[in-house]
Amino acid sequence: MLARLHSVTLEGIEGIICEVEVDVARGGLEKSIVVGLPDAAVKESLERVHSAIVNCGFRFPKTQSLINLAPADVKKAGPAFDLPIALGTLIGEGVLAGPSFKEYVIVGELALDGRVRPVNGVLSMAMTAAASGFTRMIVPLENAKEAAVVQEMEVFGVGSLSQAVGFLSGQLLLDTTVTNIEELFGVASHYDVDFADVKGQESVKRALTIAAAGAHNIMMIGPPGAGKTMLAQRLATILPPLSLEESLETTRIYSAVGLLKKDQALLATRPVRAPHHSASGPALIGGGSSPRPGELSLAHYGILFLDEFVEFPRHVLEMIRQPLEDGFVIVSRAKRTIQFPAQFMLVAAMNPCPCGYFGSSLRACKCSPGQIARYVAKVSGPLVDRIDIHIDVPAVAFSKLRSQARQIDSDSLRATVVAARAVQTRRLAGGKARTNAHMSHQQLEKFCKIDATGELMLKEAMMELGLSARAHDKICKVARTIADLDGSEEIRGEHLAEAIGYRKLDRKL
Repeated sequence: MLARLHSVTLEGIEGIICEVEVDVARGGLEKSIVVGLPDAAVKESLERVHSAIVNCGFRFPKTQSLINLAPADVKKAGPAFDLPIALGTLIGEGVLAGPSFKEYVIVGELALDGRVRPVNGVLSMAMTAAASGFTRMIVPLENAKEAAVVQEMEVFGVGSLSQAVGFLSGQLLLDTTVTNIEELFGVASHYDVDFADVKGQESVKRALTIAAAGAHNIMMIGPPGAGKTMLAQRLATILPPLSLEESLETTRIYSAVGLLKKDQALLATRPVRAPHHSASGPALIGGGSSPRPGELSLAHYGILFLDEFVEFPRHVLEMIRQPLEDGFVIVSRAKRTIQFPAQFMLVAAMNPCPCGYFGSSLRACKCSPGQIARYVAKVSGPLVDRIDIHIDVPAVAFSKLRSQARQIDSDSLRATVVAARAVQTRRLAGGKARTNAHMSHQQLEKFCKIDATGELMLKEAMMELGLSARAHDKICKVARTIADLDGSEEIRGEHLAEAIGYRKLDRKL
């Protein structure tokens, strides 16, 4: 007897609807097989399905079964096909009979005792199912809240194969899982850190506010212990709150790689990723035989913090140049090309020299000029060009550390940032760019006009620092953001001067 059900497989973070066909033969004792480009986890599902069916008290076919996963030219990966294969086997054997299952999409991994275990990527699967016209979905109980984020879908969570059989046969009623998105955001959209924790560093806080307001990349240069990491970890707290669209896109990435916490249906705060400087290229940009997102994509709509920037292998750093400009990563393989979203703010931190104390007022630097030059030169010019703001982070004086004066908090800074972003949204309405950092060249010429004094100032800076055309555009965009924070329609001389002052690293290369 032939049974047909529907499931979903993931290619990167995108879901692909698959038809699961189970043909239970009426003779022979040959071993059952799975066809349709299954990976090892899918092939092994036969053993899990056999044990789960028997241990749940059902009859397993004693004849050959052929399981076909269509479309046949798409690689099927992961254990999410266990549950639909088991249900298809029971339908083919005549154990399960009931209404048509065409409107259901079914996913889930089976334990040997019949329990249904959670799988990765359920949010993407639910979004794909809804877009393909399906209205109902059976998922593992632990994934139900995540799938129910897709409001168009009726989601039924099952904890065991027996529950799934009882529900589909009409003998067991299951409640539809409902996820209140507004309530989720209200509970989960808070941070455990705050800018009020940081003593001093007013100039750096100012630079970070500008970076947040315009979504500019920023480099912090300072001695060990100056607070670079502490500041970077708090940058997300002053960014505008995640929108539902941004949250869905970010959550599906985390879901696909299994990084969602238990019972977490949505990410309500902006991600902050801080990979170690020993990270490989594929770990940073994504890849593998079955391509999966890397740290750049995990930082989507959030912060990618690269501490000890110059300690990253140069070839690894060069890999992030294209995503910084385009907002996505392309992973190419022989038979397919996969695109991962990667629109993030880069926050880099480095010491000014090998010993870390060049220019410090607290300790003397032990490095020679040649050592310092070679150290700074580890960062390539093209990569520096793509970083909008370079800011010195000096050591914090003892009086500042012990001061009891109230520090500006994240809520105050966020209000300033949100107001500046609102101005940009209105100005850039109708185009692809949402922030000053992502303005096109045409938008830059239209919205970043400067007067004659500013023209002269910018010309002198470019000649003195030997700036590229890209650096010229970065200065104009940062100046536009500073003007927005100042509530000015025009870019004035002081705005441009401050933006030029944030190209400190260009002076050292």
